[in-house]
Amino acid sequence: MNRINSIFIAIICLVCTVIISQTAYAESTATGKQAPNFSLYNALGQQIALESFKGKTVVLEWFNPGCPFVRKFYSKGDMPAFQRQARDLGAEWLTISSSAPGKQGHIPASEAAATAQEHGINPAHLLLDPEGTVGRLYGAKTTPHIFVVDAKGFLAYAGAIDSSPSTSQSDIATATNYPLSAIKALARGELPAPTNTDAYGCSVKY
Repeated sequence: MNRINSIFIAIICLVCTVIISQTAYAESTATGKQAPNFSLYNALGQQIALESFKGKTVVLEWFNPGCPFVRKFYSKGDMPAFQRQARDLGAEWLTISSSAPGKQGHIPASEAAATAQEHGINPAHLLLDPEGTVGRLYGAKTTPHIFVVDAKGFLAYAGAIDSSPSTSQSDIATATNYPLSAIKALARGELPAPTNTDAYGCSVKY
């Protein structure tokens, strides 16, 4: 009986630990909180750390070239155009691939430069996160999933890239672009509106 009670207590403790961990995890990626720092290799094999961009607004974009929602933004060069606009506004843009080996969208390091060139990922960095460490750190659920970090390193926006959750490229022109709107709001000394939206797209292939 004592052994059964001990096992039961151990299970309860484990469940409580998981719940506490998930709560802390959710709080760590909430808007208004300090954005978790990370370091990943880019398509050129250079190590890129988020903290190196302190003083600038940074956009994080989760990427999977096989996802139709991602193709919506890259097929006609819209996403690279957003990346250039962000640069012109003084922001940095980091495109992150968290697809695991063997899963849709996985990008081997040897193919990263070609993938970046093929999709016009410039001036953004294409960063490789094959173990999904950074994706899970931020709670990235979809491709695309967007996070905007302000110049002081706080998470200012999290969610969808725009207000039209479809795979149709024709919807882009009439949609509200959330990361660009956030960059402009932060430049004015204002909080983005909204600060959170529901991300849409394909699930991240961890």
